[in-house]
Amino acid sequence: MNPFVFACITPHGGEIIPELAGDKPERMKLTRDSMVKLGKKMMAANPDTIIVLTPHGTRIDGQFSISNSERMYGSFDENGSVYEMERMVDRDLALRITKAARDSGLGVGSINYATAAGPLSCLPLDWGAIVPLAFMPDIPIVVITPSREVTLADHYKFGEVVREVVQNTSKKIALIASCDWAHAHDEKGPYGYDPAAAMLDEEVVGLFRSNELEKMAQFDPEYVDAAKPDGIWQTMILAGAIPKENRSIHLYSYEVPTYFGLICAEVSYVEDR
Repeated sequence: MNPFVFACITPHGGEIIPELAGDKPERMKLTRDSMVKLGKKMMAANPDTIIVLTPHGTRIDGQFSISNSERMYGSFDENGSVYEMERMVDRDLALRITKAARDSGLGVGSINYATAAGPLSCLPLDWGAIVPLAFMPDIPIVVITPSREVTLADHYKFGEVVREVVQNTSKKIALIASCDWAHAHDEKGPYGYDPAAAMLDEEVVGLFRSNELEKMAQFDPEYVDAAKPDGIWQTMILAGAIPKENRSIHLYSYEVPTYFGLICAEVSYVEDR
């Protein structure tokens, strides 16, 4: 049984959003066009809730962070423009995932702010969620932020937990793994240049094409640190949620228009092969 009506891996560079492209709309056009296609696929799938895995949400050292506020609001500014977004939270699904993860022995925190419920119960919505959601239907969300202090094996296990919870709900659930890749492609960028960036991105694209996402867990930590991706952790959760034997990946695009790599891919469920 397919637990997710739609799943994808997306980047979160601000300029992907048309309103933030500034005077260089061609710079991320390839990625933007891919995001429009993914958004249309998501709309056609008609989910009730979207789970977003983002590296830039509220972080808890050593634990997975799961949104449990009434709503989330955030803004992102780029090239002199500001893009704002507000989404309601599917608190029932968030609490189900939290309980199942705890029952599985995983470290997880259910997070809220200000009041238990009502309009003041509002967490910040980060750009790792805002950018992909800008292309998706306006429906409730659950935002999950992984912890890099947690092993990649436990990220995969957390994905298995998410799959089990989704399989046992009557709601139609979609999944987004929001991932940028190596951030050290340009010496003028904030992280400088390292040849590991191009090498890692090339390997990642190859793993997408061969449907072997799990092999990212074998990357040497020093290699990862040199290339500076932020997508491995969310990808491992998605790999656990949609395992290899049930997974088909359609790579839409890869580009490096600035200092970091951008990948768009659709992840489909297939019956056991």
